[in-house]
Amino acid sequence: MAMPQVLLCWENCAVRKICFLLVIVTCIAHKAEAGLELIRVSEDGRRLVGAESGERFFAWGFNYDHDDSGRLLEDYWYEEWPTVVEDFKEMKALGANVVRIHPQLAKFMKTAKEPNEAALKQLVRLVRLAEKTGLYLDITGLGCYHKKDVPKWYDSMDEAGRWEVQALFWEAIAENCAESPAVFCYDLMNEPILPGEKKETEWLAGEFGGKYFVQRISLDLAGRTRKQVARMWVDKLVAAIRKHDKGHMITVGVIPWAHTFPKAKPLFYSKEVGENLDFVSVHFYPKKGEVQKALSALAVYDVGKPLVIEEVFPLYCGEEEFDVFVEESLDIVDGYIGFYWGKTIEEYSAPNASIAGAIMRNWLEYFRAKGPEILGARSP
Repeated sequence: MAMPQVLLCWENCAVRKICFLLVIVTCIAHKAEAGLELIRVSEDGRRLVGAESGERFFAWGFNYDHDDSGRLLEDYWYEEWPTVVEDFKEMKALGANVVRIHPQLAKFMKTAKEPNEAALKQLVRLVRLAEKTGLYLDITGLGCYHKKDVPKWYDSMDEAGRWEVQALFWEAIAENCAESPAVFCYDLMNEPILPGEKKETEWLAGEFGGKYFVQRISLDLAGRTRKQVARMWVDKLVAAIRKHDKGHMITVGVIPWAHTFPKAKPLFYSKEVGENLDFVSVHFYPKKGEVQKALSALAVYDVGKPLVIEEVFPLYCGEEEFDVFVEESLDIVDGYIGFYWGKTIEEYSAPNASIAGAIMRNWLEYFRAKGPEILGARSP
């Protein structure tokens, strides 16, 4: 398939530089209050740096995907805005510089062709909060985490129809966020997968704790290779974003299949698929007694681009082994993003705290203590 004209234009070096400079100039208006600068890939393609300073940027932050009761952000960000403000202050106080949010498609698209202006307005409000707090946003889109909230009109669409809706979603997000230096990146979708030779019937997969974090981008390869389908999907959504935003980075947060199948190779970050993705995003949960296996799997995704572990947590191992994973991956990694669910260390330390609460308390204490060590060692 021929590459869309907008991508051909984007690949033109002179045009790309001009567009990039325009984004920087626009962002300066916000920078005075935010203390933030646009983050981009370094000239050698290996690291993340500030667009103006050229100083290395290392992501250290949280997934702010739901609160402690399981509510997604869009379920409460209108009525309980002061809670969101307080949460951002708490994440900043814990030492974070990046917050990953997960906008739900159903909340941002009223119909197949009509974005939800109220949701977009609230997203802009969140971007301004991030600027004021001094936090970057990893905006991960197209979420369908609560199956009951997925519109029937969307669930019944074929591949082409869904891709059109997804492109409109990203056009609307990019148009509203393009000017802010507080946007760290756009993550096209959380953990997209493709079918094998067998035709699938469900778009959502991988139910975990009542949520569906995994989503298919196609139900049927229809004679195409998996790489061909992945490349067409990535390029279509990248083109939609680039209509309005030429400067912010784009990525896709993927399941590291090499962790499960040692001989597996990256799909979305293969040369055939990932040309228009700026950096690699993978999700790792090291298992007890298998830290070296996790490190070997991580090395598979060191493909010459910056590498961010966009989800990481000591879910299946203790803190000591988790710290070994962090320490031994630092040479190839450009950031770690854990989890924050709206409660403080003090709240998790209450006498009646659950085992899950104790785990979260230990995690937040580790994050707070580890941050200065990691970020300090990577300061210019």
